[in-house]
Amino acid sequence: AIREPRHSEALPPASESSGLVFHDVWFRYGTEEPWILRGLNLAIRPGEIVALVGASGAGKTTLASLIPRFWDATQGTITLRGADLRRIPLIELRTAVGIVPQEPLLFADTIAANIGYGKPHATQEEIEQAARHAYAHEFIETLASGYETPVGERGVRLSGGQRQRIAIARIFLKQPEVLILDEATSSLDSESEQLVEQALETVMRGRTTLIIAHRLRTVQRADRVLVLDGGEISETGSHAELAAGVGLYARLYQGQLLETALVSDDEAVI
Repeated sequence: AIREPRHSEALPPASESSGLVFHDVWFRYGTEEPWILRGLNLAIRPGEIVALVGASGAGKTTLASLIPRFWDATQGTITLRGADLRRIPLIELRTAVGIVPQEPLLFADTIAANIGYGKPHATQEEIEQAARHAYAHEFIETLASGYETPVGERGVRLSGGQRQRIAIARIFLKQPEVLILDEATSSLDSESEQLVEQALETVMRGRTTLIIAHRLRTVQRADRVLVLDGGEISETGSHAELAAGVGLYARLYQGQLLETALVSDDEAVI
C-alpha cells in the first residue's frame, strides 16, 4: 500500500533546470512477478511534451502510474523538482499531477460539480472559465439546466467528446505542473475530435506532459518520442529523427503501419 512519507518534504521551488526525472527505475507487481520496467532512466524538462509509444504490456501505463504514486518504484528513484516523490506529501504530489485518462471518470453529479472536482471550493466563475478553455462552455450553455445538468452515472448522459472536454476543464481548473494524458482510442465525430484536440493543445502548452500516444499526429507534434519495449526505452528522439532511423519505429512508419500500431495497441507492434 502507498503510505504517506514519515519525514515529508515540501516541493522545492520550480526552476528551469528541474523537471521530472526517473533514475534507474525498476518495477514489478510482486517479488515473484516479472519486471515490467527495467532500469529506466529518463529526464523530462519543465514544459516538455513527451509521447510514449509501445506494445500493450510494454509498461507505458505502469510508468505513468508511478508519477502520482499509484504505485511506487520497486528500485530506483523518481524526482520532481529534485525532490524524491516518496518524500513529498501525497496531497501535494497529487495536486501537482493532473491526469486525463482514456475514459474520463465522471461522477453521478452535475457538470459544475464534475469540473469543480479539480479544485475544491472553486467559484462558479472559475468553473465556467475552465470550461471555456476546454471548449465545453458552448455545449453546456445549450443544456436546459446548464452547469447544473446531471451527467448520470459515469457521465452516460454526455457524448464521448463532451466527457473528454469536462475532464480537460478539470485540468484547467486544477492547473497541475505535470499532465499525464492517456489518449482515447475510441473514435469521436469529427467536430468533437477537433474540439478535444484544440482543448488538449491549449492545456499542454507550457506544461510538462507525458502522453501515452495512440495517434500519429500527436506523436508528430511531441517534443520527444520514447519507444518502450519490454520495459526499457529502446529509442528516443523526435518523430522525424526516429522515422529516418533504422529501428522499430522507422520500420513501422515506413511500412505505413505506425498509425494502426498506435491505435490498436497490439502486442506485436508499437
